[in-house]
Parts: sequence; C-alpha cells; structure tokens
Amino acid sequence: MAMQGFDRIETASRDEIAALQVERLRATLHHAYANVPHYTAAFDAAGVHPDDFKRLEDLAKFPFTTKHDLRANYPFGMFAVPREKIVRVHASSGTTGKPTVVGYTAKDIDTWSHVAARSIYAAGGRPGMMVHVAYGYGLFTGGLGAHYGAERLGCTVVPVSGGMTERQVQLITDFQPDIIMVTPSYMLAILDEFRRQGLDPRACSLKIGIFGAEPWTNAMRAEIETGFAMDAVDIYGLSEVIGPGVANECIETKDGPHIWEDHFYPEIIDPETGAVLPDGTPGELVFTSLTKEGMPVIRYRTRDLTRLLPGTARTMRRMDKVTGRSDDMVIVRGVNMFPTQIEEQLLKSEALTGHYHIVLTREGRMDEVTVHVEARPDFYIPDIMVSEASAAVARIKDTIGLSTRVVIEAPGAVERSVGKARRLVDRRGLLG
Repeated sequence: MAMQGFDRIETASRDEIAALQVERLRATLHHAYANVPHYTAAFDAAGVHPDDFKRLEDLAKFPFTTKHDLRANYPFGMFAVPREKIVRVHASSGTTGKPTVVGYTAKDIDTWSHVAARSIYAAGGRPGMMVHVAYGYGLFTGGLGAHYGAERLGCTVVPVSGGMTERQVQLITDFQPDIIMVTPSYMLAILDEFRRQGLDPRACSLKIGIFGAEPWTNAMRAEIETGFAMDAVDIYGLSEVIGPGVANECIETKDGPHIWEDHFYPEIIDPETGAVLPDGTPGELVFTSLTKEGMPVIRYRTRDLTRLLPGTARTMRRMDKVTGRSDDMVIVRGVNMFPTQIEEQLLKSEALTGHYHIVLTREGRMDEVTVHVEARPDFYIPDIMVSEASAAVARIKDTIGLSTRVVIEAPGAVERSVGKARRLVDRRGLLG
C-alpha cells in the first residue's frame, strides 16, 4: 500500500503521472530544440522534430545525449538560456578529459532543492532533524545538493564536507545529528574511526544514513546498519541530470530508489543497440529532464546498469540497485566483471571489511586479478587469514567464474576514500 509522500504526486495514479510526463516532455523537447544548437542539429540529423512527440513511446525517435556531447560543447554550449540567467555552475571531476559542465537557473535550483527534500523525506527525514552532510562541497553536486534539500525540508544542516575523519566523529558525538549524508565507502571509514577512538558507533545519535555517489551492495548496507544501529538508504543522482535527488529509496521498504518521475523520465536501453527495453529487463539507464530550464538533457546515457521496477512505497517506478557502469565493466579472460560483484563476495565473510582494491595486471598474455582487502581488527590472525583468502577466492570463482588472488591486508592498510571510491586499478595497458 502506498505511503504518504512529501508531495501528492508521489502517490498519484500511473495515468496521472504519464499525462504529466507527456505534457512536460513535449515542452522540454521544444525548449531544447529552440535554444540549444546541439539539439537543433542532432534532432535535424535524426530527422525528428519536437512536433513528432505525441505519446511517451515517441521519445525513442529522438537521439541520445552522451558525456562526449557535453564535453564537445564545453563549457557553456549546452545551456538553453543566456549565461547571465545561470545562477550556478557545477562540473564533474573530468577524470577522462575536460569536465562536464552543468548550469542552473534560479528555478532549477528551486526544483533541485525540492526533489532533494523529497528524497530526504522518503528516507525518513523530517523537519527539525539535524543532518550531517559529509559529501564534498564545491563543483561536485553532492554537498550543496544535500545541503539545499535538507534546508528545504526544514532540517538543521551541519555542512562538514568530506575528509578530517577524526573531526567527523567528534562533531557527530558533540552535535548529535539524526541523519548523515555521505558516500557509503567513506561511512565505513567513519565507522572504523569510531572504533579506533574506543567509541561505540551503535550508541551514537545517527538513525538514518543517506548514501550515494557510488554503487554499493546490500552486504555493505547490512554492515553499516549493524555497525551503527541505523537505517541505510540509497540516494541516486548525477550532475548531468540535476545532482543528488533524482531518485531515493523509501525507508518503509528499502527496495531500490523510487525515481521522481514528474521531473525525470527514465528509460532502460540495450547498451549495444540503443533499443528501449521493457520494465524489469536489465540495461543502461537513460534520463530525460522534464522541468529543467538552464540545461535540459534529452535521453542522457548515464552508463549506469540497472532495471526499472514497479513502485511499492510510492507509485513512481523504482530502479534496482546499480550493479555497475557500462564503462566500469571490465572483461578479464572473457569474463565480464564489476567491482560490486567482488565486494559482495568479500563481505560474506565476517572477517573482512568493505575496504578493498582490485588490481588488474597482465603476465605475458594472461590477465591477472589481485584483490587487496582489509581484515577486521578482531579477526586479524595471519594463520586464519590464509583460509579466509582461500574461501574468498572460491566464492568469487563460483559466482563470477573468475580466478583471482586475494590478499588480506592488516587493519588500516588499504587506502581510504574520501569522495567516490576508486575500486579498480587497471595496469594491463601499462604492462603491455
């Protein structure tokens, strides 16, 4: 049965949601075509016009937008309003070239604040609660997106940002926040710091953790929830679409993020052919913005692999947990592998933590996979670790079909991540 949402539309009928989507998609396609030279050229090249859009299925006629398109129009070529009307700019890290730049009008910031507030509400947040924001601030959308959403909901915001783990623990202990918003991998570092200081994390004030910015498994959810006596829920977003607040898990069900379909229209496509796939089928997630003024995106390929599922706590559809990215997938000896698959098997052992790196090397013609994973302090006995490593190797082989070497490191030996975790180091190209 649908629960009470932040907005009435969250529990509206599917017909009402679809009618709103058609109306907003039509307006967005016209806005993009008339005001963004890239979309004018792309639609013309594909032989489609906004007037060709009559029903939701017609969106498949329109071309995709990729990260390459955003970089090709760097810095402000994708804006649909004069630059003077843009009140804020964010950008990606640009790890593989120029950063992707996104712009927001005052109305866009208002929309973003609203969907982020709706997300925090779905996670169990309520006005008056204190929210500890440990996402990074700056050009990354995480910190400010969470911050504005929490303020909009009526919460007290502690804008800590990332890093300074000792200070994070001190402030959590002193200020007594109800909610923390941070990457799940960094939450594990905070958990370790609580224990290092001799503090009981389960006795701290935190009741809800809203985690995103990287894929994470239900095994990691269980570790965080057990470690802190909290509810851990998933928030999803990306700067190209708006930032955090595109979708959020509901605390009532914790069964995958509900997409705020009145603002973001989702599709799942075959990553190879681009064909639209039916709900329930795994593929690549694609989004079209429905209400953005400054920088609308049409059929943006997120590269995130998931599937669309029916709504539960809300009538809006859910996305399954992201299993990886189509560009994070690596092929090792003919086997497709995502870091999250390895993580899931590591965390089946109570002796191992969620701190790990996967290193790919090439010996002669053969790819080699070495997993460096950290042991829990109370389990770190070298003789026992030998059998733990063998068991992890066997689990990975049985589930993924991949032979690996697992090296169990001493507590604290694996480098911590402050922002998005970098799980994979591919040295095959460097070695020939």
